[in-house]
Order: sequence, then C-alpha cells, then structure tokens
Amino acid sequence: MNLSGSRIAVIGGAGLIGSHLVDQLTREDVEIVVIDNLVRGRKENLAEALKSHKVKLVMADIRNKEELAKVMAGSDYVVHLAALWLLQCQEDPRACLEVNVVGTQNVIEAARDLKVKRVVFSSSASVYGEPSYLPMDEKHPFNNRTAYGASKIAGEQMLRAFYEMYGLNYVGLRYFNVYGPRQDHRGAYVSVFMRFLDRIEKGEPPVLFGDGSQTMDFIYVEDVARSNLLALKAEATDANYNIASGTETSLNELAKLILQLTGSSLQPIYKKDANPGVQKRKAGVERAKTDLGFEAAIPIEEGLNQLIAWRMKTRAPGT
Repeated sequence: MNLSGSRIAVIGGAGLIGSHLVDQLTREDVEIVVIDNLVRGRKENLAEALKSHKVKLVMADIRNKEELAKVMAGSDYVVHLAALWLLQCQEDPRACLEVNVVGTQNVIEAARDLKVKRVVFSSSASVYGEPSYLPMDEKHPFNNRTAYGASKIAGEQMLRAFYEMYGLNYVGLRYFNVYGPRQDHRGAYVSVFMRFLDRIEKGEPPVLFGDGSQTMDFIYVEDVARSNLLALKAEATDANYNIASGTETSLNELAKLILQLTGSSLQPIYKKDANPGVQKRKAGVERAKTDLGFEAAIPIEEGLNQLIAWRMKTRAPGT
C-alpha cells in the first residue's frame, strides 16, 4: 500500500512502541495524529517528533467511543497500540476488559464507520501461553491462561469478524519480549531489564526468580516499530504475525550480558518463584519475513547498549 499523502492515527502513540513508530513515520510523506491519554505514554517520548509539522498529539481515551471517533475522523490508517499490560490486567481484570476489549472494540467500530483503509493491531505472544512446541509459529494453539492474553485474543477475533462482515482490512502483530529506550522505569510495572539495571546501579545483585533458565525471545523496540510500518504498507490482510527475533535467551544469559555491559562484578542471586509464568519463548518468524518483509535487525547486545545509554542519560541529575 502507498502511504503517501495519507493521515495515520497512532493510538497509544506516546508509549514505548508507539513513539518509536511515530519517529519512523515522520520520515514518510504522511500526516500523523497521536491519540493517547498519557496514562502509560509520556509526552517526552514524542519530544523530537512533535517538532515536526507532520505530528499532532491529541489527548483522548479509547474507552470514550464518541470522543475516539471524533479524533480518528479523517484518518486513512490506524495503528492501535493502546492497552493495559499483563500485570495490570492480572491485578484488575475489569479494567483489562474495559480498556483492552471494549476500548479495542471502540477502535474497530470507529475504523469501520470512518472507512479506514487498514488497522494494524498490537497483539501479543501471550495468546500462545505455555508452548506446546518451539519455535511457536502462528498456527500454535491458544494456550493462554491470563486476562491480558484473553483480551488480545478477543481483539484478534473481533478484527477477523469485522473483516468477514464489513471488509475491514487489518493486520495483527503478536509481539514477543519488547525492550529498548523509553521503557517504563518509574512505574509499578517496570520490565526485567529495568529491575536488573536499578539494582546494579545501587550496587545490589540482580534477582532471578527460579533457576534463571526461563527463556524469552527479545526484540528491540525500533525493530518492532518498523514491523508496524511494514504492516501498514504490506498487501497481506486478515492475518496475524509473530514479531520477534526468533532467538531464545535465558534470564541467566540476560543477567550475565547486562552485568558485562555495565562493567559490574556482581553476581545474580536466586529466589523461589512463587508465581511462575511461561517458561519458554521462541518464535517462528518465517511468515512475517515472507508476507511483511520483516526481519529483526538489531542484536540483543547492541540493543542493550542503546537501552543502557538512554537510561543513563534520562536518569542523570538535572534531566
């Protein structure tokens, strides 16, 4: 698809992935409206993008159907990234339903009514739950047992239904373990990366729950943002794709690498894991390569160096 001259609504565009996507979109011949309630997103994430005449930030909440439709009006394409994330959904399933399910339904209905050309939906590897096999391809069954994963399945299925009923063009992206600059390091739901770095900065060893053999498929945020841009342009529709590196990294390996890159001589400590989650993650990535032209390009060591540099800059005194 040719995006030239179009207007793109990025819902949740002040967040981690959304703000990097907005940065990339400013290099395209498009107009961008960022729609965000700034609960998880931050205006400072858009500091550079907002200097462009192409970008406009509008405060709105996807739970308000009428307000959302009003600010989406005139958009040719929609990228929907707004959501409560996994731990928030565990703690407040009702809020998860209202934001991730009803809010997403509001986005879908507005896109249909406004005759949007395509919706790109942010789904998650959480839909798969504990793997039945590795690598997990897009045909892997939904073994999810979390409210968050359930909400993402609901979004995927409603988009499929609206494609069937109304011809609403969409692509869903199932993100694996996203990391990079602009990750939350101040809230209650910081990532494993930020928890490790916070402790190392204090001279305390990183804590691993269980034996550290749990694995994740880490992917750098700029790669993830690029996958959204490719999904906007691709001919593929009515399909969901894994967005991942296709590489399995254990938490032991991650801790060792972060300690090495920060020059720390600390050693991890281990605690019993009272709430073990999914133990293995590795994605099949061939379908995204074939249909979207997407491959992860940034290796974890390079990505971690970028994350650490950003964190040092943003946490420096006086900034």
